[in-house]
Amino acid sequence: MSTFQVNLRDVIYSLSDALDLVGVTHIHHGKRVAYMAVECAKVLGWAPERLDRLFQAGMLHDSGVSRTYIHRRLTQFEWEGEAEHCRIGAELLRSCPSLASLADIVLHHHTHWSALQALPLSDEVKLAANCIYLVDRTDILTLAALKDQSNILYGREDTRQAIAARRGDWFCPELVDAFLQASASEAFWFSLESEQVRGYAHEWIAHDQVRAVPFAELRSLVRIFSVIVDAKSPFTREHSEGVARLSRALGERLGLAERRCEMLELAGLLHDLGKLRVPDELLDKPGRLTPEEYAVMKRHSFDTYSILRTIHGLEDVALWAAQHHERVDGSGYPYHLAGELSIEARIVAVADVFQALVQTRPYRAGLSPAEVMAIVHEHTERGALDASVVARLDAELDAFWALAAPAVTSEPPAASTRQ
Repeated sequence: MSTFQVNLRDVIYSLSDALDLVGVTHIHHGKRVAYMAVECAKVLGWAPERLDRLFQAGMLHDSGVSRTYIHRRLTQFEWEGEAEHCRIGAELLRSCPSLASLADIVLHHHTHWSALQALPLSDEVKLAANCIYLVDRTDILTLAALKDQSNILYGREDTRQAIAARRGDWFCPELVDAFLQASASEAFWFSLESEQVRGYAHEWIAHDQVRAVPFAELRSLVRIFSVIVDAKSPFTREHSEGVARLSRALGERLGLAERRCEMLELAGLLHDLGKLRVPDELLDKPGRLTPEEYAVMKRHSFDTYSILRTIHGLEDVALWAAQHHERVDGSGYPYHLAGELSIEARIVAVADVFQALVQTRPYRAGLSPAEVMAIVHEHTERGALDASVVARLDAELDAFWALAAPAVTSEPPAASTRQ
């Protein structure tokens, strides 16, 4: 099993970027929450290790949010359904050894202080969770107050008063006092602007170092990305896992080195990351997409690359993931790389087509092996898919069919007009 030279903070930052896509226009929310939480905790004199955990939890506190309608509800100051995304996010983080220590913080980041005190948790977890809750609501109030205003200072006193009014009930009195002290300066609010908060996060990344990370540890972190994106629609559950399994198996059958096969698995897990930006209603639409809707959909592979390209050590993985809709004859998107695709990118493209055809979609039922291969062969004959990769599918179709593991989650409509 290989090791990869990566800065894990790079990966966490990219995951925060991916979560930003769900909000479409409400970007950098996780980074703003992380910044404000740490600034409040500094007032209280928290140790550097504690601040680091708080920053990570702030960046990833909304990892349980995949669907745009959930994000819209969370931009309300109060919503009775907010606990579910906390539970989902905590489960995801608990599945990753590198991030498991953040799970309870994320689980309770919408729990009122009056209820949190009675729970069997450490004081550190209680305070961290409540700190994130306080600044999360601060960010929502700040954006609501801005509306068409360009000055971030607009409405800040109303926001401070709204937080102070919930002292002792929603929020820990000590944290409210720290927030009021930290937020008294104009600099606190100016630092919430996009350029400033990105810079603050990059400084945090720079304090860590590139280190050797075992493949299993890196995969457990990358898997969080895939689970979040596949939860975007009930029709795509486990799609990325299926593409990852198929990509690795195809690479092995084609004689690629173990490290390249591991990288293919990571690319499969990450390939659809940009779909977090696609509105729910397009992914779940039972009929043909309009040209305008298809244009929105075609952006997702470009967004995948935009998110992943800054992770040092995974540059090739980012390229292969982003090129999964490229075609050998140049008919794909978003780059139209005719004849320039690596064998790895061609493998991911075939795996994606195969897995998608196996699964049920809102516009059609999952297809049989014969139906799937008929479509794959048609793409191959016109020069879109790599013939050598497709030949491996043909040679061991039963084995690859088992790896695709279709997740049938819903019955499609009786008739379909979308391919």
